[in-house]
Amino acid sequence: MKFKTAIKPYHAAAGGWGSLEATTRFVFDSKRAIKNLRNLMRMNKAKGFDCPGCAWGDDNKSTFSFCENGAKAVTWEATRRHITAEFFARHTVSALRKQSDYFLEYQGRLTEPLCYNPETDHYEAITWQDAFALVASHIRAMDNPNQLELYTSGRASNEASYLYQVFGRMLGTNNFPDCSNMCHEASGSGLKRSIGVGKGTIRLDDFDKANAIFVFGQNPGTNHPRMLHSLRHAAENGARIVTFNTLRERGLERFADPQKPLEVVTPLAGNISSMYYQPNLGGDMAAVRGMAKALLETHRQHLKDGLPGIFDDAFIRKHTLGIEQWFAEIDNTSWDFITSQSGLSEQQLREAASIWQDSERVICTWAMGITQHKHSLDSVREIVNLQLLGGHLGKPGAGLCPVRGHSNVQGNRTMGIDEKPPAALLDSLAKHFDFTPPREPGHNTVEAIEAMLRDEVRVLITLGGNLAAAAPDSERTAEALSRCGLTVHISTKMNRSHLYPGINALILPTLGRTEEDIQESGRQFITVEDSFSMVHASEGIGKPLAATQRSETAIVAGIAAATLGCEKLDWLALSADYNLIRDHIAATIPGFTDFNEKCEEPGGFWLGNAAASYRFATPSGKAEFSAAPLPQSVTPVDAPFILQTLRSHDQYNTTIYGLDDRYRGVYGQREVLFMNPDDIAALGLKPGDDVDIETHWNDGIERKVTGFKLVSYAIPRGNLAAYYPETNPLIPLSSFGDGTGTPTSKSVPVSITASQPHPGLRLV
Repeated sequence: MKFKTAIKPYHAAAGGWGSLEATTRFVFDSKRAIKNLRNLMRMNKAKGFDCPGCAWGDDNKSTFSFCENGAKAVTWEATRRHITAEFFARHTVSALRKQSDYFLEYQGRLTEPLCYNPETDHYEAITWQDAFALVASHIRAMDNPNQLELYTSGRASNEASYLYQVFGRMLGTNNFPDCSNMCHEASGSGLKRSIGVGKGTIRLDDFDKANAIFVFGQNPGTNHPRMLHSLRHAAENGARIVTFNTLRERGLERFADPQKPLEVVTPLAGNISSMYYQPNLGGDMAAVRGMAKALLETHRQHLKDGLPGIFDDAFIRKHTLGIEQWFAEIDNTSWDFITSQSGLSEQQLREAASIWQDSERVICTWAMGITQHKHSLDSVREIVNLQLLGGHLGKPGAGLCPVRGHSNVQGNRTMGIDEKPPAALLDSLAKHFDFTPPREPGHNTVEAIEAMLRDEVRVLITLGGNLAAAAPDSERTAEALSRCGLTVHISTKMNRSHLYPGINALILPTLGRTEEDIQESGRQFITVEDSFSMVHASEGIGKPLAATQRSETAIVAGIAAATLGCEKLDWLALSADYNLIRDHIAATIPGFTDFNEKCEEPGGFWLGNAAASYRFATPSGKAEFSAAPLPQSVTPVDAPFILQTLRSHDQYNTTIYGLDDRYRGVYGQREVLFMNPDDIAALGLKPGDDVDIETHWNDGIERKVTGFKLVSYAIPRGNLAAYYPETNPLIPLSSFGDGTGTPTSKSVPVSITASQPHPGLRLV
């Protein structure tokens, strides 16, 4: 496949005609245009299916409730293109490794179970019965349960995730590495330490009631576009939107609503950010500390002048602990250090603080620009500190909002996909199912990969996801997968992880979110949880491509039945009727009493948030201020530049829908490096030159990618950005967040050199 490459600045607003044109193109490229148009009108609607893309909430008010990238996710899944054993008979695994990630997934849906033959280097057809028997035989041959790793993708349903974790714990392991380990672990851990609940405290309609919204380290125009509707409405209602983001992102500047015809066909658009600050990578904690320092100075001056203070003293006295220690840490942090690390001036931070001070109701929202650094946990807690000062918790239009990535990644954790499960969950499972679950912590994703490299893993099962492309240190991750005795991938499409099989390997084709799921008891629905703790029913409407595809729930149940039998728990009965699974969830997971009945509620039901009701499950029983110092350096190794990895606009997580990044002006290519124009000139280079990127690290391993085209971009000097998974080889497996284990994908220390001409090529 050939693509026209270009670097061409995009001047239009996010959304608008460009979004409609791209959506239409993807719908027709699926070769099932009529079906997919019908699908889109049922997405995020009652008696429809939940978007398989991001975890943003549903407003249930619009004529249609999908965005450009949600449409891409649906049409990409509901394609007519498909793969059988015949495809793999024509292609060896070794040959497929040379293909791009886009090529692999563009081949279409997997439609039959496949087993790797190491003698021929081909995947071959296998029956479901033989596939389940192969998994069971490998698990039974393990020396201990912790030789099993059970990886989970965020898009797995509540029902499948629940069965998955019960299966693992009945076997005796807490090894549940998942995609959350690689993205929002700092959000969950930081919020738990500060307020006792690892979830956001607001609901979707709080955006309409806020006076100010502070947006940290996220790009909703690409990663969760429906958020732009909420920000736009908030701005129209008078809210000040203050953005802290290292790159200038079009979606945070201007947005033309595709549901407003006049904005589609004219240049009309609404502004999003009233203030836009570009901190250094990893400098957000320092920026928030600077705001707090300015506010504390104003507060003290008010008291000195006999005026009321600017903080919510009643809330602080009644509901919090540790503020004096934090104030002491603020006093010990100099303005010079704050401005140096943040990359923002004292005037800018005082300006942002003034907006916070003048706002009665404030929301703070963030994503992976905050959570993928070494000091991410402390950064999240610093944001919480700021909100506690004003009592911006548990009241309309105010609170904390981590914006999760994949649909149902939050629900997976609620269902027990957790390598460090709370004792209450284990107690509940033990009592309900009458078994003794393991108590010792299991492996997170980085720990699981390291265990594979030590030959301590006999079986890896992945419930969705693409670990080879998502994980850091790509070469070492690929080696880790290939060292397993058996790798099992439950997938809708082919991906790079399938091309690094263990000694034995299976690919098990599963239904997508858009497709009918008909089991023995009849038509089934599943449930998911969004970023606002709303639980929705989701029911596919499209006919599956092949009768040999099975639902995730049925596959998990089939593996469990083959391995453990059905005497203690009838796994096959559960997969025949998902209502039975929900009855078990209702009996063991808080907030899910009468689960099946609640699923009938239009728009879903809210799980609630104890912290929003001022019930704090912390050791003190109060919300706890953090008094962490700013890090001495964003990375432990000095380097000329700091690199962040990010998505393009034609991408969702590791799924590459196309080779364009419209809002950043990149077309037909992915191996590009965004750099400040002054940095480009200082290196004696020019935009369009090819460069090599090399990591600076302390373990003696060379990590380098070559031939990346320089793109001049509005980004602070010393900061760089490039797409993943192409730059995942640069992220050391040993570089992860303190207290989180999350790879530091947003702060990679690197150097840049001009690419050398390939030997044998003559430059003309």
